[in-house]
Amino acid sequence: MKVKNVISFLLVVVLIVACACVAAFDVKIGSLRVPSTFDEERGIKKGLDLVGGSIIVFEPDVEDLAKVSSADLEAAETIIRQRVDTIDPESVIYRQGEAGIRVEIPNINDPEEAVKLIGATAKLEFRDADGQIVMDGSKKYVKSAGAKYGQTDEYSASQNYIQLNLTDEGRKKFKEATQKAVNAGAGKNFISIYLDEAELMSPTVETVIDDTSCIITGNYTAEKAKSYADLINSGSLPFALKDAELRHVGPTLGSKALSTSLTAALIGILLVMIFMLAVYRLPGLVSCVSLVAYIALSTLIMAGFYQPEWRFVTLTLPGIAGVILSIGMAVDANVVIFERIKDELRNGKSVGAAVNAGFKRALTAVIDSNITTIIAAVVLYFFGTGTVKSFATTLFIGIVLSMFTAVTLTKFLLKRLVAIGVKNPWLYGLAKKKGSDE
Repeated sequence: MKVKNVISFLLVVVLIVACACVAAFDVKIGSLRVPSTFDEERGIKKGLDLVGGSIIVFEPDVEDLAKVSSADLEAAETIIRQRVDTIDPESVIYRQGEAGIRVEIPNINDPEEAVKLIGATAKLEFRDADGQIVMDGSKKYVKSAGAKYGQTDEYSASQNYIQLNLTDEGRKKFKEATQKAVNAGAGKNFISIYLDEAELMSPTVETVIDDTSCIITGNYTAEKAKSYADLINSGSLPFALKDAELRHVGPTLGSKALSTSLTAALIGILLVMIFMLAVYRLPGLVSCVSLVAYIALSTLIMAGFYQPEWRFVTLTLPGIAGVILSIGMAVDANVVIFERIKDELRNGKSVGAAVNAGFKRALTAVIDSNITTIIAAVVLYFFGTGTVKSFATTLFIGIVLSMFTAVTLTKFLLKRLVAIGVKNPWLYGLAKKKGSDE
């Protein structure tokens, strides 16, 4: 039994060290290469304040902003996001002020060129299989588009689809286009929808459509259907965009900010580890191991496990603050648990019983304190913008992971040590008394 506990303890420690090495270093084993989480291409993606770039604020180029509806601004934000993704998919776009749309593009040195692409008026077109334009997306033809969910006919299952509302002129045009598509036969019976020369979709035409309302079906999620509807609506925006603000942030500042922040974080973590070792001895050592596991897992998650499509976190300076704050929460949970263990030891319980009781009695307090922080992070994410969301995201990830490492992992390692036979109360933080072994 003792050998089994030794093996399981060492196995977990080795796994944690391996995760830490993979996260921190560029690991190469033969032809296999696992990059560091700080790798420029496959590691954690960094925000504007860390790598430099450009900040552009767009506003409607109209005389009276009061006439610009919220729906029009939302459509404009959607089309700007699509265009910015062609420049750098790691950019940040959010609403600013009454009618501003703020765009932060990392790693771009010529913001004026970006303005020309992003701020151009949207051009929506419907094309046949031969590439001929059959109708554009102006108000002359398309009144509106909306994302819907339900049955498209009495025999089909409910699904997400896009509903187009056409003008009388648009109805005539669409009837002619669908008639031509149906007559073209298989392989050419579709109408493609383009926005700024980029194909959005190519729905198949099965029957002639002679109505002011028609639907576009496909395997759409609710989010995708809404996104496409917004893009179609944006093709007929009643206003042009102007750049109200345009400035460049130098990469030197971002580089220094990243290095100094990481240095400060490293110093803080080392000081915390020294404190835990000095005050709690063996449990402190276990908490240090758990802290290494927490940091490694956090960075791997933020790097999307090296899969670019999985990366949903953009690391910024506030984001680094969220990581450091969650480290403090992880250590705080360990402090609560270890103090409980010391109380149980003072009450005369054995080391094994004290460890079990300490975790059990501290669990409620640990969970309550972390849940309240998680709620705050969720609120900041949904109501915050820009770098506030980065802070909320890293804080949320950190708190969830810290609960796992502080409670589950630390408990597992401590119980293995007790099972191995390490039962001296002094090693668990209890002070020795004169004339006693405790």
